[in-house]
Amino acid sequence: MPGETLYVIDRIVTNPGCGKKFVDEFRAGYLPNASRRNLTLDNMLVSPPLWAEDESNIVTITWTVEGTAGWWAMTRSSRGDATLRQWWDAMAPLIAERSRTMAAAADDVDGLADV
Repeated sequence: MPGETLYVIDRIVTNPGCGKKFVDEFRAGYLPNASRRNLTLDNMLVSPPLWAEDESNIVTITWTVEGTAGWWAMTRSSRGDATLRQWWDAMAPLIAERSRTMAAAADDVDGLADV
């Protein structure tokens, strides 16, 4: 529904010593094209808050999309994007694991679920 924000949360666990390189590559290669997939960067957090050569970092990236229509547009455009797949394939040596979840403000759930 219009005016309701959905949050897309990406969680990337980097291989030890690869946190900074992943964040730099993300900013240069992923972020510039995200808006055409309907994603608006909300926040990027790094834990622990330091770049260590012998430790992994957890990079949590929060995006927003407007309502279910925005989510579906993001999903459709991402699935058919070979460039996006190639970018993630190139990042594989830096990543131990990654996941994506969706969320909404508690006050928006009833409206979003009424389809």
